[in-house]
Amino acid sequence: MKKLCLLVCMSLGLSATAVAEGDAEAGKAKSAVCAACHGPDGNSMIEMNPKIADQHPDYLVKQLQEFKLAAETGGEEGRNNAVMNGMAAPLSLQDMQDLAAYFASQEMTPGETPEEFVEPGRALYQGGDEERGITACIACHGPQGNGMGLAGFPDISGQHAAYTEAQLKAFRSGTRHNDMNGMMRDIASKLTDEDIEILSNYVAGLH
Repeated sequence: MKKLCLLVCMSLGLSATAVAEGDAEAGKAKSAVCAACHGPDGNSMIEMNPKIADQHPDYLVKQLQEFKLAAETGGEEGRNNAVMNGMAAPLSLQDMQDLAAYFASQEMTPGETPEEFVEPGRALYQGGDEERGITACIACHGPQGNGMGLAGFPDISGQHAAYTEAQLKAFRSGTRHNDMNGMMRDIASKLTDEDIEILSNYVAGLH
């Protein structure tokens, strides 16, 4: 299963279309409205809102496009979120690229992994669970959780545990369905609540 995921990741990387570069300075000027939830530099202080500092710009653009699509389709397509749909709706592609360039240029603040989650988290993140058909997270997100920008896999290192937990549960339930080829839904469907708690707390301390 690990080999299969690595092959998929590699093929996605070769076929991915890079988003045109945005203007970070223009993005900074446009980012004031984002600061209330994500912080002025993309380091949200609210645990249910993601840190977006130092995130891959292509990934940020993709998410904004899909929030906008959800706004246009009443949530039937894209990534549906009551707050972000409205925020993304008026944005042009250039706005999205500029915002992505700005937040990608910022440094993410480090997180921590509580001691009790270090060993079980490392085992599941690095090795998966072959018996249950759970692919190791490291295959697509890398040893430090930095993801693969060209392949579209996000940087999950240092992310708030509460946010990661909420997203894994959303993939598991199918309420979030904007993952490529259903990969995250397939993996999350096999995770227990305990697995999700362990992984969410583990990646919070990856750097």
